[in-house]
Amino acid sequence: MFRIWAKEWKSNHLVKDMVVEDATDDTRTHKVFRAIEQVCREFDLGAPIWLDSNIREFKKHAKVRFYQDSFIEEIPFDYLELQVMEEDSIY
Repeated sequence: MFRIWAKEWKSNHLVKDMVVEDATDDTRTHKVFRAIEQVCREFDLGAPIWLDSNIREFKKHAKVRFYQDSFIEEIPFDYLELQVMEEDSIY
């Protein structure tokens, strides 16, 4: 099972969150992008743009924060955070 926890933060307070689960045999990248699509639909957001800093952060920590500079429209929170909670087992 692959699970991502999405959280909206404003003034150091958790405003909204959800967990996306994916049990398919697809690649990790596809699972991440599908999760982002689902989160954006649920939170009524446009999809964030992956900047080089976002990619590095996600590869290193399995966690990424999207600030205003990753969104085209104005966002009503400080940042959107995605964190991998559970990776698929290779065994």
